[in-house]
Amino acid sequence: MFVIEDELKKLPAKPGVYIMHGERDEIIYVGKAISLKNRVRQYFQSSRNKGVKIEQMVTHIQRFEYIVTDSELEALVLECNLIKEHRPKYNTMLKDDKSYPFIKVTVQEDFPRVLFARQMKKDKGKYFGPYTSAGAVKDSIELIRKLYQIRSCNRSLPRDIGKERPCLYYHIHQCQAPCQGYISREEYRSHVEGALNFLGGNVKEVVEELRQKMEQAAEELRFEEAGEIRDLIQSIQRIAERQKITGSDGEDKDVAAVAIDGQDAVAQVFFIRGGKLIGREHFYLKIAYGDSRSQVMQDFLKQFYAGTPFIPREIMLQTEIQEQEVLEEWLTKRKGQKVHIRVPQRGMKEKLVELAAKNAEMVLAQDRERIKREEGRTIGAMKEIAGLLGLPGLNRVEAFDISNISGFQSVGSMVVYEKGKPKRSDYRKFKIKSVQGPNDYASMEEVLTRRFSRGLEEQEEAQEFGGFCQFPDLLMMDGGKGQVNIALEVLDKLGLRIPVCGMVKDDKHRTRGLYFNNQEIPIDHSGEGFKLITRIQDEAHRFAIEYHRLLRSKGQVHSILDDIPGVGPARRKGLMKKFQSLDALKAATVEELAQAPAMNEGSARKVYDFFHGE
Repeated sequence: MFVIEDELKKLPAKPGVYIMHGERDEIIYVGKAISLKNRVRQYFQSSRNKGVKIEQMVTHIQRFEYIVTDSELEALVLECNLIKEHRPKYNTMLKDDKSYPFIKVTVQEDFPRVLFARQMKKDKGKYFGPYTSAGAVKDSIELIRKLYQIRSCNRSLPRDIGKERPCLYYHIHQCQAPCQGYISREEYRSHVEGALNFLGGNVKEVVEELRQKMEQAAEELRFEEAGEIRDLIQSIQRIAERQKITGSDGEDKDVAAVAIDGQDAVAQVFFIRGGKLIGREHFYLKIAYGDSRSQVMQDFLKQFYAGTPFIPREIMLQTEIQEQEVLEEWLTKRKGQKVHIRVPQRGMKEKLVELAAKNAEMVLAQDRERIKREEGRTIGAMKEIAGLLGLPGLNRVEAFDISNISGFQSVGSMVVYEKGKPKRSDYRKFKIKSVQGPNDYASMEEVLTRRFSRGLEEQEEAQEFGGFCQFPDLLMMDGGKGQVNIALEVLDKLGLRIPVCGMVKDDKHRTRGLYFNNQEIPIDHSGEGFKLITRIQDEAHRFAIEYHRLLRSKGQVHSILDDIPGVGPARRKGLMKKFQSLDALKAATVEELAQAPAMNEGSARKVYDFFHGE
């Protein structure tokens, strides 16, 4: 259980982005903060005047999470990316598609220029950014032109060399006039390389030189000049906060890092899609004492990418792994195109890996209790159920339910839980084919027979991902002895030995225990095992009801009315529209039946006689 008061105490006093989740665990708000500790706590302080929108939002917050960044600037860019990806309900003021500026160096030209750009285009120019301050970008471009004497004109060089007089910038010593041929292409290029290094983050020497000039100007009482230099230094420092949150290549990447403490470990994965960080996940791992970071990372990658549906072109790690080539070959085969595993040593990518590692350490240090509670709700609950039933262990559980409304066509649902969590990709729906009317036992027999017969066929065909080929460690039936016996009969006919238990309900339709091996086993209602059983039971019921509702909404319900002569699709639809249940239909008089859309007295009589045996 996520206790907000307890989690507020664990917030770090660091810059970052916080993410608020609602009742259905959906993201309802994303914000940034200079200090996560101070900002997030403000939402839950009753004394503050937060406004109507925020007051309303706070009532819906069930939990929150956060991502630590190195600066407020990075937090702002990450906030923008997450809002555009998730469109949270309460981020109404941040739903615009505001673009952040770039600095573009036209390296494809013989005499490159440094330009302000609003978009990153697929040309041969080199882009830096995005940056959140357009003013700082313009100041930096101006500074670069002064420091490295880069031209600002639009002349096409070398074609236009000597055609016009040099501009004002040449006369004030801010350009060496390549337009006149006063500087060679090679020497000009060396100036451009200096500008590229500066934009790449190597600003220490420039800042130090400017600082000395500022101090000298101040000593000589040239305060206005010193102030201008001070402003330039501040612009440089803002522009030098390199954006690890957004990459310039637009590629899909995953960034993975691991934090270890004894037998506990947390793996953090950042998901970069289209060059933008759009989300992250962390995973709690139980490891052996002495396991190296490299070994833990390698084992995690195997498990994670065996189950994830999307594999990026590049995976960046914080440490080398022994089986890198084998893993690359495996991932490449799964994706269908080359996948690279890399350990960046410098630059933006290395900083991004550092950020993932920092967040993994934060999760391990401050979220350990919550992660262990989550493990208790899932893996721990499965262990508890296995212990109740005397089974050696549980990984995969399947639950089935039947849904029908007053005899109209029954449907079946199959939900799957692995390691205590729903595996929705393996959910299956069944439209009952061989049973008429509300016969849950016969319907369940059909569903189970189809499910396991298909599974045996897929196993014979050596299908690895057919959907039915993997059998459960336990079958959970929504009912008691009768449903369990139906399942055991089906399994026996097919030669399968799978444990089956029933989820027995009391008079108020609440789960009270498990029926297993011909006896009812009581459950501790305060335990995680009981809570998981309830979630599984509710999920199977919900999935069946949703399927039945879908069929009805599409006008695809097969009903007992199909067996009445003279009642075609139009009349069947009219009867179902007027009479909401089969009981109401049976109780209707001939006159009432005749009033339904598309019906007449003759067809009404046939319907009446069908139900009353005349």
